[in-house]
Order: sequence, then structure tokens, then C-alpha cells
Amino acid sequence: MSTPNSAHSTAPHTEVRLIASSGYPHDVAIAARGCAWLKHHGYHMTNPDVLARRYLRFGGTDAERLADLNAIGTGAPGELTLAVRGGYGIARLLEGLDFARIAEQARASGTPIVGHSDFTAFQLAYLAASGGVTFAGPMLLADFGADVVDPFMWEHFEGVLRDPAYTVTVPSPQSGGQPFSGAVQGTLWGGNLAMLCSLLGTPFMPEVEGGILFLEDINEPPYRIERMLVQLLQAGVLGAQHALLLGDFSNYRVTDYDNGYDMESVVAYLRERLPVPVLTGLPFGHCARKLTLPVGGQAKLSARADGFELALSDYPTLPSLA
Repeated sequence: MSTPNSAHSTAPHTEVRLIASSGYPHDVAIAARGCAWLKHHGYHMTNPDVLARRYLRFGGTDAERLADLNAIGTGAPGELTLAVRGGYGIARLLEGLDFARIAEQARASGTPIVGHSDFTAFQLAYLAASGGVTFAGPMLLADFGADVVDPFMWEHFEGVLRDPAYTVTVPSPQSGGQPFSGAVQGTLWGGNLAMLCSLLGTPFMPEVEGGILFLEDINEPPYRIERMLVQLLQAGVLGAQHALLLGDFSNYRVTDYDNGYDMESVVAYLRERLPVPVLTGLPFGHCARKLTLPVGGQAKLSARADGFELALSDYPTLPSLA
């Protein structure tokens, strides 16, 4: 974990470009707390004015939000691009984005791009159009604006963004027996399950063969999660991967009508249908304890009886502040 390094204005720091491409901040105090926490840890916001924008349910008009996304990578070298929050809104913007130009700018300036939830739509479209690597990871409001910033999240956020080859170990014995023991490697990709399904049949869906696909979602009961997973299965997406990693599926409810059908039932059904390993327990999603994962980077997945390990590589990093 890093230590505060910005107590003095002349100390080294990382510039942060905020992207309010989906919903607007529902609580300005949470946004301010997130900015203050990051600043205390060496990350200075360059454009906090975007936090005040409102248009319908969005963090600005379509034109404003398009301009923000198209300007990624035009700031200071080594700038971090950080999504403010999820919600809804990026689907309206995809056709107006110049992904090739964004990728060229991001690579030239060395700006990692981080977010999750609705931001998955941008990340996957960016990968499909340019092969550009982004990060599924924390956002300003939910993560850095929390009452208590999760130390696991912060450790791995700083860890992967400062290290071009980073390994994480996940202690997660698999219920129903370990379905896979060994190692596979490929492109790591994925994010929010609903957003992934929304891109099927569009030019914004990446065609990844032999990848390691990770998925998460929130407020979706097990039958709806299974329905989306079956859609990906029938579309040929799941069977084309080397492995499927399931993250956090939080805030769902089961009813008496489900009659014992739960997420474990969904996983068991998937394991019966899929010829590739399905592993659960990935710490990622709409939860405080989350990893930062390179979408489009490379990963080697090694599974054991007591969990699995991900060795990550081939992604942009921030410069050292030492």
C-alpha cells in the first residue's frame, strides 16, 4: 500500500482526469470526499468541474460527455483517467467516439483508463475498435468516496497501476468440488454482465478467442443472470474462452418461487454445459473489496484446490512517484 505523499504542494503527484460519462454524482459530499481522499494520497483532480454537471439523469449533455471521452489522453503525460460513477449513458455515445484517436492519444500520453459498471461499454468498444487496454477497477464515488476506503482495493489499485507485471492470489475454494486444476492463459476481458450482453450483435463487441472472461453484476436475481449467461453461451462467446471467472453478484433476492434455485444452481448448470473451467470468488464487481483488472491485457490463470492465481501483464502503468 502507498503512503500519503501529497501533504506538500510540491511533492510528486499524479494528475487525474475525471470522466462523468454516465450518471451524475447523486451526493456532492461523497464526490468531494473521494477527491480529497485521492489528493491526500497523491492524486490531484484536473477537472473537478465535471462533478457539477447535470443533464436529465446524465453527468452532462451527450455533446459534453462525448467531448470528455474523445479528449482522453490529451492531458499531462502519465495522467490517470478515472470514471466518476456508473449508471446509464455510455450506450448513447458509442457511435460518436473516435476510438482510434483516443487509443493513439492514450498510448502517447501513457494514461491508464479506469472504471467499471456502465463504463464496461466504453472499455469493450475501445478494445474491439483499437485493441486498447483499460482497467476494470474502482471509481470516484463508490470506492474513493466511501466512508472507509477499502484497503484491499487500494493495495491492488496501486499495485497493478505501478507494476507492469502483477500477480494476485485469490483464496477461493470452489463449491461442489474444484472443476479445474492447472493453468491457462490468454487475453483478460469482461466486466459487467448486462453491459456485455447489450453489445452482442453490435460492432462494439470484441471478438476474443481463447480469452479469460470475467463477469459481475448487481441487482440481478439468479434466473436473470443465468438468462444472460445462456445468451452468451448460445452466441458462442463462452465456449470460445479458455476460462470463465465469476465475480461479485450482489444485492439480488430470491423468492419462495425460486424453490432453492440460487447462484450455486446457476454455476452448477454452467459447469455442466461449458467445456471450459468456471471459477467463482473473483473479488471484483459492485463491492468494496475489488481488484483492478486490465481489460485487454494478458493473464495466466493457475488454479489449485484452495483457489487460483492471476499473473497479469501487457497493460499501461503510471510512472513511479519515487
